[in-house]
Amino acid sequence: MAAASAIVALILAATTALSAATHTRRTIDADWQFRLEADTTFTSVNIPHTYNTDAYRTPNYYRGKAVYRKRLIVNDISNQHRYYLRFEAASKQAEVSVNGKHLCSHIGGFTAFNVDITEVIRPVNIIEVEVDNGTMDVIPLSADFTFWGGIYRNVWLEAVPKVHFDMADNGSGGVLVTTPEVSNERATVSVKAQITNDASERRNIKITNRLTDADGKLCATASAKLKLKPGSTDTAAIRLPHIAAPQLWSPERPYLYRLVTEISDAKSGEVIDSVVNKVGLRWYSFDGHNGFSLNGKPYKLNGVNRHQDQLPVGWAVDDEVHRRDIALIKESGANFLRLAHYPQDRAVLDACDEMGLLVWQEIPTVDYVPANPKHDDNCEKIVSEMVCQYRNHPSIILWGFMNEILLRAVESEDPEWEAAKQRTQELACRLDSRVRALDPTRPTVMAFHHSQRYNELEFNKIVDVVGWNLYIGWYGGDMANFERFCREEHDRYPDVPMIISEWGAGSDRRIHSDAPRSADFSIEYQQQFVEHYLPIINKLPFISGGNYWNFIDFNVASRQESMQFVNNKGLVDNNRHQKDVFYYFKSMWRHDTGVIHIATRDRQYYIGAVGAPQKIKVYSNAAEVELKIDGQSVGRKAVENCNAVFDVVLPEGTTAVIAEGIYDGRRIADATMVEYRALPRLERGEELAINVGSNCSVTSATSGLTWLADHEYQPGSWGYTGGNIASTTQTVTGTVDGPVYQTSVVNPDGYCIDAPRGTYEVELLFCDASHQHKPQAYLLDTRTPDNAVTLSRFDISICGRTVQSAFAPAENGTYLQAIRNRYVVENTNGKIEVKFNRINGNSMLSGIKIRRL
Repeated sequence: MAAASAIVALILAATTALSAATHTRRTIDADWQFRLEADTTFTSVNIPHTYNTDAYRTPNYYRGKAVYRKRLIVNDISNQHRYYLRFEAASKQAEVSVNGKHLCSHIGGFTAFNVDITEVIRPVNIIEVEVDNGTMDVIPLSADFTFWGGIYRNVWLEAVPKVHFDMADNGSGGVLVTTPEVSNERATVSVKAQITNDASERRNIKITNRLTDADGKLCATASAKLKLKPGSTDTAAIRLPHIAAPQLWSPERPYLYRLVTEISDAKSGEVIDSVVNKVGLRWYSFDGHNGFSLNGKPYKLNGVNRHQDQLPVGWAVDDEVHRRDIALIKESGANFLRLAHYPQDRAVLDACDEMGLLVWQEIPTVDYVPANPKHDDNCEKIVSEMVCQYRNHPSIILWGFMNEILLRAVESEDPEWEAAKQRTQELACRLDSRVRALDPTRPTVMAFHHSQRYNELEFNKIVDVVGWNLYIGWYGGDMANFERFCREEHDRYPDVPMIISEWGAGSDRRIHSDAPRSADFSIEYQQQFVEHYLPIINKLPFISGGNYWNFIDFNVASRQESMQFVNNKGLVDNNRHQKDVFYYFKSMWRHDTGVIHIATRDRQYYIGAVGAPQKIKVYSNAAEVELKIDGQSVGRKAVENCNAVFDVVLPEGTTAVIAEGIYDGRRIADATMVEYRALPRLERGEELAINVGSNCSVTSATSGLTWLADHEYQPGSWGYTGGNIASTTQTVTGTVDGPVYQTSVVNPDGYCIDAPRGTYEVELLFCDASHQHKPQAYLLDTRTPDNAVTLSRFDISICGRTVQSAFAPAENGTYLQAIRNRYVVENTNGKIEVKFNRINGNSMLSGIKIRRL
C-alpha cells in the first residue's frame, strides 16, 4: 500500500507541475475604480468603460486624463510563470503602474499591449492606469468621429511558462502564419514562431505545428528544434508539407483550417505553451484595368465602412455587439468591410474570418501631419502594432495608414505649404515601408478625398491601391458627375487600382420629401443617392469595389446638421435598426436568397390630400413585384435597379400593404401596416403646420406632428410670396425639432394660408441664422461667418393687424436659437396673411402653424 501511495503521489506531483507550467488567461474587468484627473473621489465601474458619455450632450466633451484603479487578488502565484496584464485597448495613451511602480507607457488607442508584472506581483495588488484621450502626440489628432477616452476593451491577466511564445513582439501572439503558395491544386502554410526563454537555465525545445481541417482531420504537420540560452528569444521558421486540393476561403464559403503551434520539452515531450490560429487559404490581386480577383476569379468588393460606437456607451461595447454588427453586415450581402479609421476589436476580425468578410484595416492618421517628430514616431509604432497583431487574420487583404491626409492642408501659396507637403510625403513613405517590411504579402492603400493634389504629389505611386472618398452630390456638386470622375481618373492613371472607399448621404427618419434635394437629409434623397452610385460601382470593371459610408449612424460630438452629435449616413441607425435603404443594398448584393421589402418603415405616417396618390417603393431582387392594399391588387411592376415604385391611393387610417414576387422559382413576400392621414381640416380645429421654405416635411420627434413641405403660394392652399430661401445645417438651440428651424424664407413679401373664416391661433417660428459659427471641414455649412451684420428687426402683421412691433429674433444675441411666438387673430376674409415690415437687417420666417379656435 505504501508503494502504491508513493506512486499516486508521484503522479499527482507530476500533474501539478505540468498544470503549473501551462499558459492561462482570464479577464479582470469587474470592480475597477475610476476618476477624472481633477476629481478627488473614485466611482466603481466595470471594463469596458469610457468617460466620454458627455459626447452625447456637448461638442466640448472631455479631452484629458483619467485614472483607473483596481485591487487584484492573485492566490496562486508560481515561480514557474511570468505574469502579464494585457490591455486590448486604452484610448489613446496609457501609463500603467502596479503596486506603486510604473511599468509601461503605451501610445495608441486601438491596439493591444502587454505589461510584464512578474517582478512586482504579490497576492494583493493595486493596478493603476492613467489614460489620456487629449494628447496631441498620438493619432487621431483630427477626424469626424469622437475620440472616446477610457479602457474600452477587455483587460486580461495572463500567466505564461518561463519558456513561452514571445510576449514582447508588438502585442502579437508570437506566431506568424503565412500562406506562400495557394492555388486550386495545392497550398502551403508557413510558420515563424518567436520563443522566449525566461528561465535561468538553457532549454532544448521542440516546436510542433499541426494543421487540421474543419472536421478535425490532420492535414499537415511539421516541427523544429531550438536550443535557447537563458534570457534569450529565438525564431523557428517551419514550412508545413503542402495540402493537395485545399478548401479555399471566400466570403461565400469562409472555410477555416485550425493550426496548433506547440512548444514542448525536447526530451520529455511535455507541452509547455501553445497557440491556436485559424487559417484561411485564398489568393487575390488588384489590377488597374480589371479590378479585384479572388481565388483566380473576378470579384467585386461590395462593402461598407464601420465605426464601433453604440448609444449609450460609445466604444465601450461588449464582444457580442461586434459579432452582431458583422452578422448584420453579412445579412446586407456585403463581402467587404473597411474598419474606419482604426484597428477594431479582435472579436470583429474573428467574426470576419468566420462569417466571411474581406477587410481593409488601417490606422487613424487623418486630415494632416503636424510638424511634430514624436507624432511620426508614434504613427510608426502604431502601424507596427496593427500589422503584427492582426496579420494572421485571413480576412484582411489591405493595410491602410492615412485617410484624407491633405484635407486640412494649407494652400499651396502659403509659406508653410512646402514644409507640410514634404513631411506628409515622408511620413507616407515611412509608414508604407514599415508595413511592407512587416507584411510583404498584402498590398497597401490610402484613402484620398476629392482632390487631384494627391496625384500631383504622387501619393498614388506610394501605395498599391488608391481609395477615393467621393461625396459628389452631397458635399457639393451633382451626383451625375460621379461616373465622369471615375472614368477620367482611370483614363489618367489606368494602371492604378481604385476603390471607392467612401460614398454616402445623410438621412433623418423625421424628414421626407416628394422632391428631394442634395443635403436635405430626407430619407428619399439618401435612397436616390445610393440608387445612382451603386450601379456605377458595379458596372465599371476597373473599380475594384466600394465601401458605403457608413454602416451605422455614429456619434460625432462636433456634428450639427439635422441630428446633432450624429453622422447620419448609416444604413442602420445607431441602435442598429435597419433603414429602408438597407434593403436596397441587400437586394443588389444578395443572390443566394430572395429579397423583398416595402420601403415605408422609415415613415411614421403618410399625409396628403384625400384621394391624392402616394408613392410606395418596394426593394426587391425579383424580376417583378405585385402590390396589394388591404388584400386587393393594385398592379404589377417590373423591378428596375432593384426597386419598383407604385402610385397608390391610400384610404384614411391604417392599411395592410403586401408585396409579392418570385425569386428562383419561389414566392417571396413582405407585409406591413401603413397609416395615411388627410391634410388637417381647419374647420374641425385640427392644426396645420408648415415647414416654411423647405422642400421637406418634418415629423416632430416629440409630438408626432408633421410640419408639411412648403412652396410658393397657390390659391386654395398655402405658401410664401417673394423672398429668398435660406438654410443652415448648424445646430439650432432651444428645440428638439431643429430641421424645422434650419430652413426659412428671408425677406418674403408675405405668407398666406387660405382658411375658413374664424378666430385662429397663429404660431410663427423664427431662427436668425445670420451669425454663423466657424465652419468645420466635415460639415455641409462651410460659409465664412459674417458676424458684422446688422441685428434684424421687423414688424409683424397678421390679417391686416400689427401683432408685434420691432421684433428681433436675436434680440439678446440669441442667434441660431428657436423662437416660437403665438398670436390670436380674426380671419374675416378666408385668408390668413402674414406681412413683415423690415426696420433693420432682414425679416425671416421658419415655420407657421395655425389652429382654429
